[in-house]
Amino acid sequence: MESNISQEGCCVQKFKEPKFVLLITGMVLLAAIVVISIIRDRIVNQIQSQVTVTGQGKVVFQPDEANITLGVQVDKVWSAEEALRQLNEKMARVITAIKNQGIGEENIKTESYNLYPQYDYTDGKNTVSGYNAQQNIVVKISGVNQNPDMVGKIVSTANSAGVNNISGINFSVSSVNDLKQQARIKAIQDAKSKAADLFNAAGVKPKKITGWYENVVQVPGAQNDYSMGMGGIGGSERAAAPSAQVPSGNQEIVIEIGVNYEVK
Repeated sequence: MESNISQEGCCVQKFKEPKFVLLITGMVLLAAIVVISIIRDRIVNQIQSQVTVTGQGKVVFQPDEANITLGVQVDKVWSAEEALRQLNEKMARVITAIKNQGIGEENIKTESYNLYPQYDYTDGKNTVSGYNAQQNIVVKISGVNQNPDMVGKIVSTANSAGVNNISGINFSVSSVNDLKQQARIKAIQDAKSKAADLFNAAGVKPKKITGWYENVVQVPGAQNDYSMGMGGIGGSERAAAPSAQVPSGNQEIVIEIGVNYEVK
């Protein structure tokens, strides 16, 4: 009898120990946190049946702007100072000729300006044999949809004035944001039209649109390669180049919209 009483007293004593009390309290708190998390997940993140339908919107337009990247390069000039002098002189003639075609100074900007030595490998070592200088400018032309020959005219004028490098012509449109919005609306309309047929075939009914995402497939800015390496001196000593044919054609803005539906 005394043994049983002694064992019960021992168990009561252990239960009252601080470590045991803390262990029991921690287990109760952990269980409470798990239960609360499950309840919250069921309330806040209810399981939903969602379907995404993708629509595409396409807008065709004619570019009204063009950016021409062109430049002058001089090679293997005996000194750095002389290379820069020749470059600056030639580029000044080019810019003047472009301005005479009605292009404002604000639409002519420098893209790059470089000076670097030219090396020749002789007798087992590299030696400086001259200096190269190069400058590229970007010429912006507006209204090319109204004057389709203007781009070719600028190209020919620049070449006759001394340009020996034309690295690209980029066509764009000034109302790009408005056209993109039109494409978005068409994409949503296309998605809703597809959704009606798909839901009918699947035997489900849409409850509401829960959101959408956008994917830009194609935007203005296609680069047309037009490279020239004419050499020569330029200016009045260069024969006039034939007028360049640089049609812009029609371009497209294509946007896809994925519309998320909750269905029942």
